[in-house]
Amino acid sequence: MSLREVLASHRVVVCVGSGGVGKTTTSASLALEAAMSGRRVLCLTIDPAKRLANSLGLQTMTSEEQRVPAALFESHGLQLQGSLSVMMLDTKRTFDDLVRRTATSPARAARILDNKLYQYISTSLAGTQEYMAMEKLHAVKNDSRHDLIVLDTPPTSNALDFLDAPERLAGLVDSPAMRWLVQAFEGAGKLRFDLVGKSAAFLMRGLSKFTGTGFLEQVAAFITDFNDLFGGFRARAEEVSRYFRGPDVAFVIVTSPAPMAIEEAIFFHDRLAQAGMRRDAFVINQVTPMLDLPTASAEALQTEASRSLPAGSDATHLLAQMRRALDDVRVRAEHDRAQAARLRHRCGGDALYVEVPALDQDVHDLGGLARVAHHLVHGPV
Repeated sequence: MSLREVLASHRVVVCVGSGGVGKTTTSASLALEAAMSGRRVLCLTIDPAKRLANSLGLQTMTSEEQRVPAALFESHGLQLQGSLSVMMLDTKRTFDDLVRRTATSPARAARILDNKLYQYISTSLAGTQEYMAMEKLHAVKNDSRHDLIVLDTPPTSNALDFLDAPERLAGLVDSPAMRWLVQAFEGAGKLRFDLVGKSAAFLMRGLSKFTGTGFLEQVAAFITDFNDLFGGFRARAEEVSRYFRGPDVAFVIVTSPAPMAIEEAIFFHDRLAQAGMRRDAFVINQVTPMLDLPTASAEALQTEASRSLPAGSDATHLLAQMRRALDDVRVRAEHDRAQAARLRHRCGGDALYVEVPALDQDVHDLGGLARVAHHLVHGPV
């Protein structure tokens, strides 16, 4: 099994990993490889840094789907047999579209969209971005224009929050405090504390002194209307959850040899296992290559160096510096190999492990992505 086969045999590939490990580059490179192999690919990112757009030669990335021009591939000597499109998640726009589709009437959808509490939740509530990433993936996964969707998740230690996002969002609205507000608000169109229990009424009166009754009414009105969406939200969340656990979806965990990054990769692996999701592959980026020791004798090396250096140069001193540099590289390479072995030992041998060597230059264009893609699809090490 290689990453080329993972790309060819799945409808969705989800890349997860912490910040600074090359996850966005890996996502873009996998999408590039699949497109060059003949698949029609959509690369969807929820990374606000917009690094993906720069790597693909685009000035900006928007919430509208953009096709990477075939001429750009040709300018780098790459043959495009399929197609590559990219899109950045717009959290609020995705949430707004979900409300409009799920609400029982246009009037109720308009009330929710205009509510100040909704405007906060749709942009700032923890977990909303992850939930909307799932929703956006749900919206595009059945688009017949695409054979493969590569999802680039946020580069944070909470990159798997999308697994719990539907439940957290539902729990916010379905809490006892919110049910009190709905009970006190329903029917009258304004808050009536006599409609709830004494303890709840006491608590709400005290809260209103700090927030104002108008704010509580805004909250109650929002929750009352939002409850109308609950059935659709829950059904959709359950459908997406089942899909993520199905055979169409592959998970690629991206890491680097840094000990903390390896620990986070192990955490991601365990978290996916707990959620009943696949762990198809690990990509270990920025691995220091093991350079060979010289086979020639010290005398032969010094003689050759003396021939190549300007007159008066100290060949002995230069060779000593080169040997120290070589030793440093080999120490780093041994460290990286040990960390990769630790990852394999902790996560088992069922998944695919692919190492990408540290590159001399940063990846900033299609040519660089193609070089990374070559390492990714070459197969396990």
